Amino acid sequence: QVQLVESGGGSVQAGGSLRLSCSASGSIFSSRYKAWFRQAPGKEREGAAVIGVYGDTNYADSVKGRFTISKDNAKNTLYLQMNSLKPEDTAMYYCAADPGYSGWYLRPGDFGYWGQGTQVTVSS
Repeated sequence: QVQLVESGGGSVQAGGSLRLSCSASGSIFSSRYKAWFRQAPGKEREGAAVIGVYGDTNYADSVKGRFTISKDNAKNTLYLQMNSLKPEDTAMYYCAADPGYSGWYLRPGDFGYWGQGTQVTVSS
């Protein structure tokens, strides 16, 4: 059974840091693209960062230079290091996997596997 489980969310003041983790089961971690998305209340889900099977990465402009996506293949775990957090980063964060070829573009519809999310709240 495919399963993605996020952890590491919490509350932090602006300028602080958090590291999110996403553990995967089954064959999900062999997916071509793995990514982090986020969704704030009343807003559409948006892609934050994606990593390819060879470690290539792509970031949304809003997080570029502040967030770093990485993976540990031995542990089947995906990470998102978030630094210099801003109140506008407040959202539910989801990890996702795309076994296909389109995940690079961070479109939610291209990702077939999703975790249940972890809340990140940044106060000013």
